[in-house]
Amino acid sequence: MKRIIDLILVVAVFSVSVIPMILVALAVRLTSTGPVIYWSDRVGKNNKIFSMPKFRSMYIDTPAVATHLLNDPCSYLTPIGSFLRRTSLDEFPQLWSILVGDMSFVGPRPALFNQFDLIELRDRCGVSSLLPGVTGWAQINGRDELSIEEKVRFDLDYLQRKSVFFDVKIILITVLMVFSRKGVNH
Repeated sequence: MKRIIDLILVVAVFSVSVIPMILVALAVRLTSTGPVIYWSDRVGKNNKIFSMPKFRSMYIDTPAVATHLLNDPCSYLTPIGSFLRRTSLDEFPQLWSILVGDMSFVGPRPALFNQFDLIELRDRCGVSSLLPGVTGWAQINGRDELSIEEKVRFDLDYLQRKSVFFDVKIILITVLMVFSRKGVNH
C-alpha cells in the first residue's frame, strides 16, 4: 500500500513541480560550474548503497561528508546553495529515488555512505530494515539540530508506529515546516 501511495504522490508532486524544477536547474547551472544534479552515495534499506540525486547546492570540490563535519559549511555553498537548502528545493530530484524504489516519501533520512556511527546505531535498533525517506519523524522533530542518538530514537519510534496515517501526519508537518524553514541550517 505504501508503495502505491508513493507512486501516486510522485506523479502528483512532479506534475505541479516540473516548472519550478526547471527553474532551479537553470539557476544552479547559471550560478556555478559543474553538474546541476549531485549524486550522493547513500545507505538504503538493509544497508544497500544507492545514488541519491539532489540539486547541487555546494561547489564540486566539497568533501563528501555530513555538512556538520565541514569546518566552515557556508564557504562550500554555491551562490544559491543556502536558498536551495532553506527551501528544501534541492530535494526535488529525490522523486527519482522514490520512483525507482530506493526511497519512500516518509522514512528515516538516508545516511551518507561514510556515516558509520549512524549506520551502526540504526542497524542495532532494526531501523535499517526501513526504506529511507525524503522526510521522516526525526526530520520534523529537529532535523539538523538533533544528535545521532536522538535521530535514531525518532527513527525507532517511527518503525514502531509506522502507518499510512502516521505518514500523512509527517508529510503535512513537513510541508508546514518547509514553509516556516524551522530546523534548517545553511
